[in-house]
Amino acid sequence: MAAAADLDEIEEVNANCILMANLQQASASGTQIDSTPVYDSDGSAE
Repeated sequence: MAAAADLDEIEEVNANCILMANLQQASASGTQIDSTPVYDSDGSAE
C-alpha cells in the first residue's frame, strides 16, 4: 500500500498529465486559443 506522501505525489502527477492534455488539445484546436486569455494558477489572466 502506498504511503500518504506517495499518494500526494501521484495526484500531483495526474494533475500535471491532465493539464498537459488540455494544453495539447487547445493547441490542436488551432487559433482559437489566441483570443482566449491564459489564466495563471492564481486565476489572474496574463
